[in-house]
Amino acid sequence: MKRLFVSAVLVVFCACTFVFGQASAAGQMISSADLKSDLAILRRAYEQLHPGLYRYNTKAQMDASFADLERQFSRDMSLREAYVKISVFLAKVKCGHTYTNFYNQPKSIVEALFKGKNRVPFYFRWLDGQMIVTRSFDADTNIKPGTEIVSINGTQAKEILEKLMTIARADGSNDAKRVSYLEVGGNDRWEAFDIYFPMFFPPKALQMELVMRPIGSSKTVKALVMPLTDEERKAARLSDPEDPKNDKPAFTLERPDSSTAILRMPTWALYNSKWDWKKFVDETFDRLIDEKVANLVIDIRANEGGQDVGDAVISRIADHEIVLSKTRRLVRYQKVPTDLIPYLETWDRSFDDWGKSASEKAGDFYILRRYDDDERGSVIKPSGRRYMGRVFVLVGAVNSSATFQFAQTVKLNKLATLVGQPTGGNQRGINGGAFYFLNLPKSKIEVDLPLIGQFPIIEAPDTGIEPDIHVRPTATDIAAGRDTELATVKSMTQK
Repeated sequence: MKRLFVSAVLVVFCACTFVFGQASAAGQMISSADLKSDLAILRRAYEQLHPGLYRYNTKAQMDASFADLERQFSRDMSLREAYVKISVFLAKVKCGHTYTNFYNQPKSIVEALFKGKNRVPFYFRWLDGQMIVTRSFDADTNIKPGTEIVSINGTQAKEILEKLMTIARADGSNDAKRVSYLEVGGNDRWEAFDIYFPMFFPPKALQMELVMRPIGSSKTVKALVMPLTDEERKAARLSDPEDPKNDKPAFTLERPDSSTAILRMPTWALYNSKWDWKKFVDETFDRLIDEKVANLVIDIRANEGGQDVGDAVISRIADHEIVLSKTRRLVRYQKVPTDLIPYLETWDRSFDDWGKSASEKAGDFYILRRYDDDERGSVIKPSGRRYMGRVFVLVGAVNSSATFQFAQTVKLNKLATLVGQPTGGNQRGINGGAFYFLNLPKSKIEVDLPLIGQFPIIEAPDTGIEPDIHVRPTATDIAAGRDTELATVKSMTQK
């Protein structure tokens, strides 16, 4: 008995030491002078290079935002607080590719801010402002799929969502994307809620106090639970899609019945993968054709984007050349100012000087002709044998880059039926294509800086892409383990 008591004390001591160590690193102070020095570099880089800085804000609005951040930097503050302040500022740009990218931070930032025993012991979705559990890792049987988490450590879930929306990245007014960004589902190595929740709401005890409402009940119950560490959360995932050394197949093909196939594509971010995804796509469509599969379901709900995998898919389902939604690629500069180069990392130094490919002015921009000189816009040509079955694409708010563009092209050309919720991204165009990783030298915080702005030729709404068939899961669906979108497609294919 004495031995068990000593073990328990050691566990608590180690946990306290771990939490304290993380808090100490995150609490390291940065002087006001250093913060303002970093802000001057951030402002100069963004005003000189960012193509979307004034897409959803006027210059006066951005000037006011810069001035507000400078006022906040008039005092010394901790690394954690500085990271939050910069994140809130960047979210005001309303660009889905403008943020303090978790994957590009130096090791010191990762160790200080991204780890700790502070993860909620469950996955969840936000449904109409309610935090609904989708999977639990705690022994408490009350925490199960469909359960509503009413509050955490005394803070109402709606207040948590409202606060975290101030750092959520998305294009324009697409708040559905912002909400989905703040869900936890084990789909990414780092998830925004895991990182920002303890920053906005620092834990005051080792245990978390939850107030929950079981599915179908009007009463609430309380529970004290142990939060998870980053490593415990990581171990809960079945795979690590963001692992740069992961050369295993990223897509799967399932055959629930003889007439239907489900092509699951959870990520197209395969830049560092040696897996031949193009070969997989071609072999998959050849197989579907040979086996005369009548219905193909392409699931990209958890896929934010990456490479243009969608073009390869479209080339196998289209019977004619597909002209992508015509946009102009615009950049804000021809050549990067020399004094900014030391702070800008990238994989392609040719971004430093666009040369003759950006020689034609268009207002405050230069037209970039490096990637596409075809006046019709980018074209996808049919390739190989055409798959002629019915195609359904499962979409949602996560789709905001290459998957947004895929959904847009599919819908405009009636190549497939979109099923689910409105996508992320924005029809007014997005920023991306080429990037700098802006390293702020004093705080060591990294900020992503997209370089190419895509602007539609004709006026477009400030929204994502609407699905052809709207399907919205409920807490009851989650409790029953029902895939609502897939069930909807199944009912259509059986008619």
